[in-house]
Amino acid sequence: MIKEFKEFAVKGNVFDMAVGIIIGGAFSKVVSSLVKDIIMPPIGYFTGQVNFSSFQWVIQAPKVVKDTSVREEITINYGTFIENSFDFFIVAFSMFLVIRLFNKLKKESEDESNPNEVTPKDILLLAEIRDLLKEQKEQKSNQ
Repeated sequence: MIKEFKEFAVKGNVFDMAVGIIIGGAFSKVVSSLVKDIIMPPIGYFTGQVNFSSFQWVIQAPKVVKDTSVREEITINYGTFIENSFDFFIVAFSMFLVIRLFNKLKKESEDESNPNEVTPKDILLLAEIRDLLKEQKEQKSNQ
């Protein structure tokens, strides 16, 4: 396992991963702002002036005696969960699009980068040429 980790670290994957994490963190903040400040207000407006982050289920109400809190309120904040779910789906879809674009660009660059590289299409073409030459040779020998 240590050997595998050294290979992983030496190949530069750690650096790539660190850059990805930093960019992902910044991207996550932008998406969170997009969801909280742009997407959720119109949804709240169309659903009757509802602020999703205020949706909660109270498990234990707070107990206050003479203006002093004796027991804290315990809640399940499912509205915040809804907003975070929007965040997740936007980030996941965005990352899907980015990875799809990178894979497409990588495939195109691999196809163009090494013209001497043998591909399955080249192998089929060479097999066809071989078969044609074989047929021509047989036809000449039959004559």
